[in-house]
Amino acid sequence: MISTKDHILLPDTNKLRSICKAISVLDAILSQEWEYRYYSYNNKWSDHEEFFEMRDGSGDQMLVLFAQNDCVINGFAHEYKQQDKQKLSENLPSIFNEFIFGEPVNSIGTTFCLWTTEQKNWHTGKLENVDDNSEEMLNIFDGDPQTYIDWATEYFEESYKESGIPLETVKKIYASQILTKKMVLSIVDEVEDWEQLEADLNEIGYPYNFD
Repeated sequence: MISTKDHILLPDTNKLRSICKAISVLDAILSQEWEYRYYSYNNKWSDHEEFFEMRDGSGDQMLVLFAQNDCVINGFAHEYKQQDKQKLSENLPSIFNEFIFGEPVNSIGTTFCLWTTEQKNWHTGKLENVDDNSEEMLNIFDGDPQTYIDWATEYFEESYKESGIPLETVKKIYASQILTKKMVLSIVDEVEDWEQLEADLNEIGYPYNFD
């Protein structure tokens, strides 16, 4: 299981970006209402940065910033003790300082922090011997489509087709294949607003063809 203590299991930046986009696409299909989604992605956070967010609606959040070949993850679990942020971010590359110590991260809080650079290795600062709930948040990044299906089947109960969320379609989205109406309608019975879904896909930066 992926956690701050087993961060070696995290995929490299490009693979992580692909997973983040895939699960955000799936959330956008399963919930047209943004406020009820768990995962979201913005591929134009700034000129050279992309942004992924996880929020559970109960106070837990995970923010991921992609800056070209570099990446930083900030996790906040509201029921867990916050460690010294300076220690958690010890040796953090300066390119991430504005994100980790600025807004919205500063107001949200930090219970764990991970980063990677072009060297591809994941790093974290000094960890105290406490649980930080990172395993609960990070395990979705294992790259297994079934992991998402198992989670979404419970979270989005009754939002998908009665036959369940199809593994074959989720595999295609994890593989970044062009999204079609047929793929979408294999997950849900109907889409109320196709234009909204297109707007969401454009924000995520995911390819589609609904012709």
